[in-house]
Formats: sequence, structure tokens, C-alpha cells
Amino acid sequence: MDETISATEANRAFSRLLRRVREERKSFIVTSHGQRVARLMPCQPEDAHRQAARSALLRRLAEQPATDMGRWRRDELHAR
Repeated sequence: MDETISATEANRAFSRLLRRVREERKSFIVTSHGQRVARLMPCQPEDAHRQAARSALLRRLAEQPATDMGRWRRDELHAR
């Protein structure tokens, strides 16, 4: 669960917060005047993000039916 911290306190203890995020994999919600404004959390490896996006795309493509476009000529692709 995310720990809530004020923007003022986050500013004062930013290095300590980053250390906890890195070492403890901790997440923080930063508030300003009682409103949630930001989340400080560990980054996921870039490869994990790409793999998730690729999987989502392939899943979406598999769910879509093929569309019959009829016959076409090569020069129609380059019509002006």
C-alpha cells in the first residue's frame, strides 16, 4: 500500500524517499493541500513495459476479424 506524504515533507526528505523506493520497492502518494498530486514509485524495466505493450497489441489483433478489402491494383495504392 502506498504511504501518503505531503509535498513539503517529500521535498525535505527526497533523497531518503528515493532510497526507500529503490531498496524497499516502496511507493508514496504525494499530496499538496490535502489533494493527491503525484505518485513516487519504482520504475519497471523497459523490457517489461515493451513486452506488456506487445502482448496487448497481439491480443487485440487476434480478437479483430479480418476485413475483406476486395481486389486492388498496385497503382491504386499510390493514387494521387
